[in-house]
Amino acid sequence: MTSSNALGDFLRARRAATRPEHVGMPAGGRRRVPGLRRDEVAVLAGMSTDYYVRLEQGRERNPSDEVLGALGRVFGLDGDGLAHLRRMAGPREQPSDTAQVSAGMRRLLELWRDTPALVQNRYGDVLAYNRLAGAIHPGLARDRNLLRLFFLDAEERALFPEWEQSARTAVAWLRADADPDSARLASLVGELTLKSPDFARLWARHDVRAKSTGRKLFRHPVVGEFAVDYETFRLEDGSGQTLTVYHAEPGSPDADALALLASHTVTGTVERQPDPHR
Repeated sequence: MTSSNALGDFLRARRAATRPEHVGMPAGGRRRVPGLRRDEVAVLAGMSTDYYVRLEQGRERNPSDEVLGALGRVFGLDGDGLAHLRRMAGPREQPSDTAQVSAGMRRLLELWRDTPALVQNRYGDVLAYNRLAGAIHPGLARDRNLLRLFFLDAEERALFPEWEQSARTAVAWLRADADPDSARLASLVGELTLKSPDFARLWARHDVRAKSTGRKLFRHPVVGEFAVDYETFRLEDGSGQTLTVYHAEPGSPDADALALLASHTVTGTVERQPDPHR
């Protein structure tokens, strides 16, 4: 579930995941906690134990950028993790979300007949996609939320031979993008936590990764196994939407698989408005 103390939850998760040997401390001996103790974090970050405890408990809400940077170094946070830490610690404005996809974006999706592409919001709701993206993800005909499909739909899950790694990435994306105070996130996380032990396990890790670029491997019922690279772009219109485009190296077996899949589709675009209560 989501929490009113998002900063404290994140700090506790990162502390538990940071092994003593990761920060140059002896790894032997009996320890009552799986990762670092609070006093060890405080010493490594150059602050008092009392101050760090207040941060974890949510009683200190205004840490300086220097404090956050020190904690980021102790926990080995990358750029995405540090940005998330700063977002949790600072005053948060209610982000604007819209389910309306612009006419220009719909036109682009229609033009990309040989390129799978989809538009989604912060919570994995697919707001629009072209036919080739729908052919790769046939589960979108059953549910337009990628997180629910990924964890609750057996056919969608079977598409991913490297499911565990893909699942970690999907959950890390959700945590990085979604508004931690939103009722939409609470509803989605609550549903998935109750229905999927895998989601509950991965959500508790507090991993963070911004959507950018990467590679996905599919085992598709029509064209077999193939891989695509993807690029994700954040739309700079205040909508909170992202555009993800799949592509393969021209002339490669992966590109041939995409072309074969495209030959089974009809050109067009599919769009819907997500149910805000799901």
